[in-house]
Amino acid sequence: MRSSSLLLLSFLVGVCDIQGALGFRICAFNLHHFGDSKSKKSDVMQTLTRIIARCDVCLLQEVRDSKEKALPQLLDSLNRYDTDHVYDAVASERLGRSESYKEQYVFVYRTGAVTVTGEYQYPDDLPGDVDAFSREPFVVRFKAPKTVIKEFVLIPQHTTPTNTTKELDALYDVLQRVRKMWKTENVMLLGDFNADCGYLAKKNRKHVRLITERNLYWLIPDKTDTTVRAATSCAYDRIVVHGESFDRAIVPSSAKPFNFQMEYQLTEEQALEVSDHYPVEVLLKDLPKVTSNGASSLTLTGTQETANQKTTQSKFLSLFVASHLALQMLTQ
Repeated sequence: MRSSSLLLLSFLVGVCDIQGALGFRICAFNLHHFGDSKSKKSDVMQTLTRIIARCDVCLLQEVRDSKEKALPQLLDSLNRYDTDHVYDAVASERLGRSESYKEQYVFVYRTGAVTVTGEYQYPDDLPGDVDAFSREPFVVRFKAPKTVIKEFVLIPQHTTPTNTTKELDALYDVLQRVRKMWKTENVMLLGDFNADCGYLAKKNRKHVRLITERNLYWLIPDKTDTTVRAATSCAYDRIVVHGESFDRAIVPSSAKPFNFQMEYQLTEEQALEVSDHYPVEVLLKDLPKVTSNGASSLTLTGTQETANQKTTQSKFLSLFVASHLALQMLTQ
């Protein structure tokens, strides 16, 4: 009976996972060697599914799916787990200088929340700085009509640890090319930048235009720990937005890592089976809703938000109690 109740509680927590907070959630997650081997571990896939299902758009890195089976399996798991949404993905080609080690950038997204309106594989052909990246950014433009910003571009990057300073600086050139090509200012750069500890020395930061330019906003603070291992504390994974309008579209203080180890009560060993990184995330403000009298209603804050959260909690508590009683009757 106790095990049945725990399974039921786990299910309800999962339902709460995909309810989401107020706002549109963008995530970036280094999956640490995600491919055929990891996709065969059911407990790992279950945790990955729960994490990614929290996001409207999620950038996946270190996807090493050479057999092209792991990603379809993940999408299938997402669509079975969260039947309120339909998930799809857009992926880069396999990238990397070495034939023996290549990765893909993958964006998993809810089709009811966003539409892909453009894709661009950066050719890494800037005169004087050809082949600056080991894994060139795969840039995607999204239309998100329910957000205040309506449309935005995501530039992903998983830097090579030994070349972090150069690759981060070169991202500025990618940003300028994308702004000009698509005539947009709403650009977000995100991913495992390796932007801390021994990979990005403080003395080198003055040489990184992505850091020194004033019109760029780093949303994950330097002292944030985005790593799973207790022995490390590094802000490797970052989210950077370009321009004041995009920065104003961010829900204040919403940019942070998602500590899935603590959230799902995993041991460090269990969490490391999933990844050695926490995903980082940020919320975009929802489009104001128009009331019956034609007035705009902004995203709920303060007492309204508290009331909304209490109502949601009450509904799920009632659902849990009712389901628990039903299980008791069935097992008598």
